[in-house]
Amino acid sequence: MAQQPRHTTQGPFRAEQIRDGDPYELSNGHPIYCLPGGREHAGRNLTGAAVIASDPDVEWAGIDAGYSPEPGTLRAPDVAVGAPGDETGWIPGAPALAVEYAGLGQDEEGLQEKIADLLGAGTRLIWVVRLMGPRRVEIHAPGVPLRVVGSDDTLTAPGILRNPVPVAALYDRKTAAAAVLRNLLQGQGYASLDEVRLEGKEQGRTEGKEEGKAEGKREGEIAGQAKALLAVLEGRGLPMTPTERTRILECTDLERLRAWLLRAAQVRTSAELFE
Repeated sequence: MAQQPRHTTQGPFRAEQIRDGDPYELSNGHPIYCLPGGREHAGRNLTGAAVIASDPDVEWAGIDAGYSPEPGTLRAPDVAVGAPGDETGWIPGAPALAVEYAGLGQDEEGLQEKIADLLGAGTRLIWVVRLMGPRRVEIHAPGVPLRVVGSDDTLTAPGILRNPVPVAALYDRKTAAAAVLRNLLQGQGYASLDEVRLEGKEQGRTEGKEEGKAEGKREGEIAGQAKALLAVLEGRGLPMTPTERTRILECTDLERLRAWLLRAAQVRTSAELFE
């Protein structure tokens, strides 16, 4: 695809002329056509968005959210983290964190222009996730030289995200699921999955002493896993039927509960948990 020139002159278009769903962004009043993404771009975009949106300190995040800091600019990062609001139409200002997935056919000049527009409008941090070549993320911030981190590194966004994000979690679903699970448990008051397991063990020790039987410990672990599973589903806003809730609470298979807990970070509905 031919590279677009840097837009140095004021174009005739305004953000209010672009409708929700139109495949265009604006830079300095010039329209920029946004191509649809292929399987790799679309899938990994969703994977990374889940990790970022589930962070306990994120109040609002969106995919392809349109930000218009001024009438001639409209930018829609692949993933954006910003302040919550109730406005209709395009979001004023700029996101605190923006993530762009750059794959096959990426217009590099257009990407740099988008980065400049976002940073100039107030975005504090931009992560460019490269889908071609070695796995790596480019980190852009105002007044700071470009940094590049590899697949074994982690990303941090102080004041935006509470938890570090493994670079691998922006690519790999299993790694992402582990990060999402951590985030959701923290949102429900648990520091980590290890804390859930410890709570179950402590509960089991108490029950074992009170009941005087060896299976008390295992029963406590089962109760702890069921409690964590319900917390994750509720934290994701996935409604459960009374039958589903009862099935979780009455399950006595510890390994099955652990498997459900790991799946809970990925399913779209509570019903999918049991498939």
